Amino acid sequence: MDTNEIRVQKYVADCGLMSRRKAEEEIQAGRIKVNGERVEQGRKIIPGVDRVEYLGKPVEMPRVKRFVYIMLNKPRGYVTTMNDELGRKCVASLVSDVGERVYPCGRLDLDSEGLLIMTNDGELANKLMHPAHHIPKLYTVKVKGKVTEEQLKKLNKPMRIDGYETVPAEAKILSLREEESSIGITLYEGRNRQIRKMCEQLGLTVTSLRRIAIGAITLGNLKSGTWKRLTRAQVDYLKNYK
Repeated sequence: MDTNEIRVQKYVADCGLMSRRKAEEEIQAGRIKVNGERVEQGRKIIPGVDRVEYLGKPVEMPRVKRFVYIMLNKPRGYVTTMNDELGRKCVASLVSDVGERVYPCGRLDLDSEGLLIMTNDGELANKLMHPAHHIPKLYTVKVKGKVTEEQLKKLNKPMRIDGYETVPAEAKILSLREEESSIGITLYEGRNRQIRKMCEQLGLTVTSLRRIAIGAITLGNLKSGTWKRLTRAQVDYLKNYK
């Protein structure tokens, strides 16, 4: 075996094109090819020898690798992808002036907003998105009507969603009115549309969902649709979080 071999998905992530997990999805869909042919998961290549293409364009390692780490305040109405086959607005258009191609570490659905960390550091992105990495994420959630004490108790307990029992969330009332309630919910895992599904199960209709913190990193007063670079201390915090 050649010691320079590397898995295709890692190579694509190291090139700063997308996360390793996203690369695995694109390999499965046949959009990433090696030497002009579709490949299977786990295929290894030799960088500089094998030709890797994504959507017909070559994927090449930058000559000088410069890692970039930013936070974006994602608005509603944007999908958390770098391109979208349905023609919807993508977060890529909001970070086109970063100077490097960065991709999202995790997702916020189309109707959700708030803090999104983006980078071209494949190793950190993979760590933040790995199911075993339970960095807490804090959301403010607005729902129709007045949340009952019983509903709040259930939000704080494990719930069965899509056949899986969730890690208990932490939920507390921020404001309580007859027409609308606001809840602070901290998640310790990143299941697809988890908060919406939790609320739906309890008969609560979500009208607004905003992520305001990932661990100790907070959105602060960053305006919707804008981004800023993470500080060195924030990057070190993410890299060292266990």
